[in-house]
Amino acid sequence: MATGRADTARLKSMELEKRFNPAEFEGRVYQMWQEGNYFSPESGYADTGKTPFVIVIPPPNVTGVLHLGHGLNNSLQDVLIRFYRMLGHPTLWVPGTDHAGIATQNVVERMVRGRGSSREQMGREAFVAETERVALDHKTTIRRQLQKIGASCDWSRERFTLDEGLSRAVREVFVQLYERNLIYRGNYLVNWCASCGTALSDDEVEHSEIQGALYHYFYPMVDASGRIEVATTRPETMLGDTCVAVNPKDTRYQGCVGKEVRLPLTDRILPIVADDYVDMTFGTGAVKVTPGHDANDYEIGLRHNLERINILNPDGTLSDAVPKRYRGLPVVEARRRVVADLKEQGYFLGQEDHNHQVGHCYRCNSLIEPFLSEQWFVRMQPLAEKALAAWERGELLFYPRRWENTYTHWLREIRDWCISRQLWWGHRIPVWYCSDCGQMTVSREDISACGACGSAGIRQDEDVLDTWFSSWLWPFSTLGWPEETADLEQYFPTTTLVTGYDIIFFWVARMIMASLEFLEEVPFRDIYITSLVRDKQGRKMSKSLGNGIDPLEVVDEYGADALKFTLAFLSAQGQDILLGHDTFAIGSKFANKIWNAARYLLMNLGERRVVPLDEIELRETDRWIYHRLNYTVERVQTGMREYRFDDVGHAVYEFFWNDFCDWYIELSKLQLYSDDETEQDRAASLLLHLLEESMRLMHPLLPFVTEEIYQKLPALPRCNDRDGNAEEVPALIVARFPEPSVEREATETATQFAALQELVSAVRTLRSEFTLPPAMKVRFLVRTEPRFSAAEFLERHKGIIALLTGADESDDGIVFVRGDTVDSGRLEGSVAVVGDGFEAHLYVRELIDVDAAARRFQKELEKHEKAFERSRSKLDSPGFLEKAGAEVVAKERERKRELATQIAKLQQHLASLKVN
Repeated sequence: MATGRADTARLKSMELEKRFNPAEFEGRVYQMWQEGNYFSPESGYADTGKTPFVIVIPPPNVTGVLHLGHGLNNSLQDVLIRFYRMLGHPTLWVPGTDHAGIATQNVVERMVRGRGSSREQMGREAFVAETERVALDHKTTIRRQLQKIGASCDWSRERFTLDEGLSRAVREVFVQLYERNLIYRGNYLVNWCASCGTALSDDEVEHSEIQGALYHYFYPMVDASGRIEVATTRPETMLGDTCVAVNPKDTRYQGCVGKEVRLPLTDRILPIVADDYVDMTFGTGAVKVTPGHDANDYEIGLRHNLERINILNPDGTLSDAVPKRYRGLPVVEARRRVVADLKEQGYFLGQEDHNHQVGHCYRCNSLIEPFLSEQWFVRMQPLAEKALAAWERGELLFYPRRWENTYTHWLREIRDWCISRQLWWGHRIPVWYCSDCGQMTVSREDISACGACGSAGIRQDEDVLDTWFSSWLWPFSTLGWPEETADLEQYFPTTTLVTGYDIIFFWVARMIMASLEFLEEVPFRDIYITSLVRDKQGRKMSKSLGNGIDPLEVVDEYGADALKFTLAFLSAQGQDILLGHDTFAIGSKFANKIWNAARYLLMNLGERRVVPLDEIELRETDRWIYHRLNYTVERVQTGMREYRFDDVGHAVYEFFWNDFCDWYIELSKLQLYSDDETEQDRAASLLLHLLEESMRLMHPLLPFVTEEIYQKLPALPRCNDRDGNAEEVPALIVARFPEPSVEREATETATQFAALQELVSAVRTLRSEFTLPPAMKVRFLVRTEPRFSAAEFLERHKGIIALLTGADESDDGIVFVRGDTVDSGRLEGSVAVVGDGFEAHLYVRELIDVDAAARRFQKELEKHEKAFERSRSKLDSPGFLEKAGAEVVAKERERKRELATQIAKLQQHLASLKVN
């Protein structure tokens, strides 16, 4: 443990395991975090004077296991939670699961049918008990999965939407809305899923195009004066028609309004009515009206006081309201029979193929039928007005902002919410009916007798509430509402919601409405909408395509840090993430790099004495690395607060891999391996201080590997900085996140070091292009321009440049010349590379087989010239420019530019070797 670190007077070399194996330590580290109570906002390491940072998890459904969408969502939540925890905020991440009414009941019903039984045979009580057992199993699985991916939730506050406390909140909301006349019951047209056997809200219906037919037939006038032709995609619904409607402005039918037609296949007579809804430019300008089976027809029926005939049974077959010949038939069979009968009786005029949008159940994908049924509804308009006003006042911010359009459009077009479901699994509606006096009682508590007449002959409503009716209370019910709990006072409103775009109206908008209605404030300010995860071909991941990725398999192969870092690294706001299983090698390679760097440093401590940071006088290269660290800290903190996770990921990657490992560790070897013990102590101390701060910097993105390394670090004289005070902490998870410091800014030094990097990179590139082996020492001359500000800096750091370029250590290994020109004789046998303010001339002829090199460059030149010509021909072709997309054309233009650059470089090399 960190608290048991050895005395820092003298250090001994210590080893991390040679092979990076996250499976060896991830479980152990997570257990340490739990045992330390570090996930709790009351862990003792938070600054109680700071505003709490609170997230409630979008509760996964208890119907299965986590998929990659959950992996993305929860990884990003964990990144935020760990960041704000390290900033010292009391930080709470509330975990939990959703009972998922329809989905869970469907799962259990399939299980029961597999045993040769049914829920009806089991009875309600036994079926609900069976479902509870299934839900508990899935809850346990989901909890373990979240823990395996590293979710630092406060598990002592875990919630379930059917918990006793949340159930109490659901009843309280139902009763209050009823008392405010915002909940009502009535016989209305609803979306009906015959497969699930329940009503659905409009938002639970997914529309997709199907191939069908448009059927044409006619209704004869009763007075034999003519006929009215109509067309429909659902001819079986004609059995529920109650009128024919025309537009009052349609001159073709001016003499028909008020007359009657005969309804074929029945003995009913229908009126012809005039209604402005009818589009007289479409088809014949006459429409059949079925108020019991179409939402628009329902409204026409209200305006004309038409009868509403329900032609369907709850199981999707035709009801007793239709002629006997069609009763009990499934819809598709009834359609075939109606069309056959229309043909036989001479009413049929023809049919044509017709593609049209049809609603499907969002859970089982069955076709949705409009269905007349008695249901419970919430009046949404008053709630929506408050939610819209909160957004207009700037109380809500969406990331990316474009999702605000989805939010506001839905609120402005909102319809009442059907909240009753014909299921057994869920919150049973708290309404009782008296069989003696007919009184209906809405109650917060179960009742045993009628409140009006005292009769015990009461029954509770059989239906349950829509799953979302409990989910929309999640931000405050999980904190104890309707009770005035300490958690509710301390942690509500929450801070940030991280969720998917597909439930902005299902869940996000409703949570805002409920919170404003019952607590008079928004439940969170920031709403981050995650990217959509697709496969490498750009296809949405789905079971049917078999292209999904199991996040737990990723953890098993690469580690939890690889999962989290990769997803954050690729999460650009508003852009889809394209993933294959091997994509997670991004995070795995980075975690491995961190491990190897730490292992190298810890192995080379020797008998070093660690010097406190404030006792070390920083040199130019030290000021550069701390400037880069400072810049990275600023970039990370800004990115976190603006939810630019990709920028955060790139920032820490670039600093640790490029700045720290590739540059600073390499150049520190001059001091680390010198004969001067003071220099060795100084170098080791700086490297350890930087390593420790880097672990704090990267912890939110790679919590396991950074914590494991942190636990191995020696206790440093200043291992943590809280408001400028050194403080020892037992675990990295509760250490203080690095803060930017003006004192660390060294812009001029950074500019000069960038010139050194450019020079080193240029020489290294030449070495690579001329295939000079790493062990081969080289010589080069550097000419700097008269006004080049970094000239002295480069000369002062000749030793570092020699180390990093593999230059000869003799005096003429690197020669610096200032001025506009150099005597051509001094450049003989060299190849030049031009930088910003300098030229480097590498003496290659003395090191290579010139003829062989020339042949190789000539071959490469010819190959590149042919590729350049092909690219130019493509871009000169009008056909290519017209047919190819803008992205393809842009890539081809970039390829052409790259080829031109390569050609120029090869020509220069050949000229340097004096080959035409």
